[in-house]
Amino acid sequence: MTAPVLRWSHVADHLHRALADAGAPLSAYVYDLEALRAHAATIAGSLPPGFELFYAIKANSDLPILQTLAPLAHGFEISSGGELAWVREHFAEVPLIFSGPGKTDAELAGALELGVEALHVESLHELERLAWLARERGTTAPVLLRVNLALEGLQATTLMMGGKPTPFGIAGDQLPACLTWLRAHPEIRLRGFHFHLMSHQLDAAAHLRLLDAYLQQVRRWRAEYGLDMLDQVNVGGGIGVNYREPERQFDWARFAEGLPALSAQRDGLTVRFECGRYITAFCGYYAMEVIDVKHAFDRAFAVASGGTHHFRTPYAQGHSHPFRVLPVASWRYPFARPGVREARVSVVGQLCTPKDILAYDAYVDSVRAGDLVVFPYAGAYAWHISHHDFLRHPHPRHCYLPVEDAHAAA
Repeated sequence: MTAPVLRWSHVADHLHRALADAGAPLSAYVYDLEALRAHAATIAGSLPPGFELFYAIKANSDLPILQTLAPLAHGFEISSGGELAWVREHFAEVPLIFSGPGKTDAELAGALELGVEALHVESLHELERLAWLARERGTTAPVLLRVNLALEGLQATTLMMGGKPTPFGIAGDQLPACLTWLRAHPEIRLRGFHFHLMSHQLDAAAHLRLLDAYLQQVRRWRAEYGLDMLDQVNVGGGIGVNYREPERQFDWARFAEGLPALSAQRDGLTVRFECGRYITAFCGYYAMEVIDVKHAFDRAFAVASGGTHHFRTPYAQGHSHPFRVLPVASWRYPFARPGVREARVSVVGQLCTPKDILAYDAYVDSVRAGDLVVFPYAGAYAWHISHHDFLRHPHPRHCYLPVEDAHAAA
């Protein structure tokens, strides 16, 4: 398995029904929860003993998404006090890990009070503040140290969070000082290490080599510093989605087959993943009704009801996002319907900026005003990273196609 199959007909049927009910040009997100369930179940079920899957809710924290994933993942990864409150409001018992830079005292205190399983600490100062808060409460804070590790021969991706100077984690040369400090502060319990050097990884073999390097490094630190109390290593997420070449996705099957060989490096530690994008991207679709099709010099543009204020992924990733045209037969006006056939077209939104472009110079058999353009791979870092209220256009609909009954009852 390289990626779940996109259930286009299932989504298209829903969009045609939604269009018939719309009183204005349609803009909508559609999430296929059955596809999400099947994909997440395949990933979780392929992990060998000693490996656990946590879902990074920053990718998409919609409640139906979390409800679908909660029975399948070992827990959720959160990165803010707002995410902590949101999850605990709806999931009182789900295991949580708290990552991310710049945690405030209120967030650290909330993590101690609301039952976070581990905090991923980013600096010695954060350790000091956490110890101070734990002492005030008469409790012990469980932590992983996030380390920005310099690795020889590290294969870079398009988004690097470590292996070079970045704001993330504790630089490797500062680790001895942190470990010395921890010995004098029993209010902090060191459970392990957290690594997240990169995102957008598309090479399964390279990712296996990276995990092997993480585990080897932890083995050396355990021997050098006498860290017998550790019980886990968090290897982050980082697995990407190939928006530019959708037919060439990360080969999860190959990756999962390589994990048992890493077990000898675990030394009994649990290895945790905190994947986000790779879990939910494939279940989401963003649809816009085409308002106009126009020409400017030698270029054709489909202007649609929405834009990057709804779906920022293409701009954030710097790519032309793949899409399909769903033809709509009806036409509400008594005059000619603008469109193009067998042409290249750029799909743009309604914002007053030339940066509001979702796809450019893409070939279409046909697109007309009134048709729908539908962008797949929109289930992660899409609506949640967008500047929703720029120009105060209406928000899109959010539709959740349910988990199929046979699985929901299981």
